[in-house]
Amino acid sequence: MAAEKVAFITGGNKGIGLETARQLGKLGIIVVIGSRDLEKGTAAAQKLKAEGVQAQALRFDITKPTDYRAAYDYFDKHYGRIDILINNAGVSKESFGPNKTSATPVDVVRETFETNFFGTVALTQTLLPLIRKSPAGRIVNLSSILGSLTLHADPKSPIYSAKAFAYDASKTALNAFTIHLAHELANTKIKVNSAHPGWVKTDMGTDAAPMEIPDGAKTSVRLATLGDDGPTGGYFHIDQTLPW
Repeated sequence: MAAEKVAFITGGNKGIGLETARQLGKLGIIVVIGSRDLEKGTAAAQKLKAEGVQAQALRFDITKPTDYRAAYDYFDKHYGRIDILINNAGVSKESFGPNKTSATPVDVVRETFETNFFGTVALTQTLLPLIRKSPAGRIVNLSSILGSLTLHADPKSPIYSAKAFAYDASKTALNAFTIHLAHELANTKIKVNSAHPGWVKTDMGTDAAPMEIPDGAKTSVRLATLGDDGPTGGYFHIDQTLPW
């Protein structure tokens, strides 16, 4: 079994997930990219390998429960543990603007929650026994500033008009999971935090976003590599604490 740390990044074949894998890999961490399309995941891993990163690809779909156990078996067989879990996979089915919550189809809410919340919770619960075997496990939940109820309720906040009900609510629920799991694991070596990457030029963020992808990965990388004295149960953008 490898002495190096090993990280699993869901939705890691492109965008913020791929850049997070790159930055962690440059720190000497073995990165395993979870990708719904194994061919795309393998291509991403090969790209990272060409840059000197120890990278592998695993076919993984956050909406398929059978893949949770398959991921467990993969890490148990090859490493016996997981040091870093980055719950990066996420979807949005809405535009980010003055949407009508009353007109949001319930099916859109359910589909969004399946990926952004239920799947993430179920995967984390499945993999937690392997994270407990790490000398210093780190769980990073990719949230969003749009999950902040405090900022959504404040007419003076920069996101006050950016209402996308299904997406926002799924990230608020994910933040609740962060708080509750961190509380449960408070007396262990495992740290659990929510990350707001920022508005980043990705497929979801579009080219209108002000941040480049390398900067969008910084928060996840920071929380994945926290020292023993680092925070847990927090909500961060880079080194800034966000209000719940």
